[in-house]
Amino acid sequence: MITGLHAILFSPDADMVRAFVGDVLGFDSVDAGGGWLIFGPWPSELAVHPGEENGKHELYLMCDDVERTVEELTAKGVEFSGEISDQGWGRLTAIKVPGGGELGLYEPRHPSPIT
Repeated sequence: MITGLHAILFSPDADMVRAFVGDVLGFDSVDAGGGWLIFGPWPSELAVHPGEENGKHELYLMCDDVERTVEELTAKGVEFSGEISDQGWGRLTAIKVPGGGELGLYEPRHPSPIT
């Protein structure tokens, strides 16, 4: 039986991104050995969307109030790659990850299996 979801962020400067995820975003973690931190955020969802590309995957963080979350993270020095936009299914922006890439951040407005 599947018991969870494990996602991986790749970066040439993994230590910097680990510090960002733990210290700035505030994810709890455990050391899996040798300094390899495994972060334990919150319950998760997995969606499957139709697409033209095979093998494209995206990672989004969810929040209850996107404006408040953006304000809190901005105060911690987090940069965003765009304004908050209303997508119908939720309100969306993206966090710039130090060293490159981004993580979607959204306030969902869709039903969720998470209770």
